[in-house]
Amino acid sequence: MKALKLIGIVLLIGFVIIQFFPTNRNQSDMVPITDFMLVNNVPTELEEMVKTSCYDCHSNNTNYPWYNKVQPIAWFLQGHVEDGKAELNFNEWDDYSERRKKSKLRSIVSQVEEGEMPLASYTLIHGEARLSDAEKKTLIGFMTKLKDSL
Repeated sequence: MKALKLIGIVLLIGFVIIQFFPTNRNQSDMVPITDFMLVNNVPTELEEMVKTSCYDCHSNNTNYPWYNKVQPIAWFLQGHVEDGKAELNFNEWDDYSERRKKSKLRSIVSQVEEGEMPLASYTLIHGEARLSDAEKKTLIGFMTKLKDSL
């Protein structure tokens, strides 16, 4: 019994200590001129859909939930955001080469069609980010048309 109590105390102390190691927040008030929405004149309906479902992980401005201030959850979220931005950053869209843009658009279409994006772990907590079949069709249609115009 003493061993369990000691383990519990050590874990609690460890949990408190890691709270003093915050993450870097991915937030910016600026919308760069290279942003996907500005460069491509995206319709308002589609813009809201993409910002709600994609921008938290794929832009320079994440809308963090309250629990992002609790470690180790914040580290987990930071890792997801960094990975998402490394794969695709909508704020840096116009800095990509034409070839890379086409590749990213193909990837977006494929992942939305296969239900890989937005991530199920994200939509579990952020229900508003789930895409209906009609929204998927609209998004896929726009991205395909954009890819074909490049």
